[in-house]
Amino acid sequence: MQWMQAPGTISTCPPGLEYLMQINQLLVCQRFDLLEVLSSFETSKNYEVMNNQGQRIYFAEERSNCFFRYLCGPSRSFTMTIYDNVGRDVITMHKALRNCYLQKLQVEAPPGEKIGYVYQYFHPFLPMFKIKNENKEDIMKIRGPCVVSSCLKDLNFTLLSLDEEIVIGKISKKWAGFIRELSTNADKFGIQFPFDLDVKIKALMLGASFLIDYMYFELWS
Repeated sequence: MQWMQAPGTISTCPPGLEYLMQINQLLVCQRFDLLEVLSSFETSKNYEVMNNQGQRIYFAEERSNCFFRYLCGPSRSFTMTIYDNVGRDVITMHKALRNCYLQKLQVEAPPGEKIGYVYQYFHPFLPMFKIKNENKEDIMKIRGPCVVSSCLKDLNFTLLSLDEEIVIGKISKKWAGFIRELSTNADKFGIQFPFDLDVKIKALMLGASFLIDYMYFELWS
């Protein structure tokens, strides 16, 4: 797979996030794992993150305990490390073990430097999340569909202003077709946002796509 050309360093941008300044779309594809399909044994997840030209921008690798993967499933704790095309760790995402609790994700870029959080919050009918900055101040919301299922159609999680009046972007779970959904655990997400959106918020949207995948689609993988 062809890598996207590495951009120059920008002093105002966290190192490694310069790629995100040039794009308004991401495609996140989970790597197919034959062992998991054949054995039903839950393995750690790996993802390719690409631009709309099909060029790879990042590679994402889950690190988690095999015991918790088996016992806790989608609620398990994990660290997701994201590498760029020269092998740098550019983003780290941490999710704590939260069985029966609302979920949250912490995002660091570069690793060790917090840039924000994704918090699930209670809503009686819809999957709802808040995007928070490094000071845990609310900056945006994500609203999901009233019915979340892995079959029949694409599913959109919409990025909104705090008052929910302005649509800023979206995260779409792509349906690959009935036979493929039954035979593979390889999920695919599209992420759309404005070119001029802050790169930290773009990185937080990427984190939100991983959290959504674990929460709503791993059960069907």
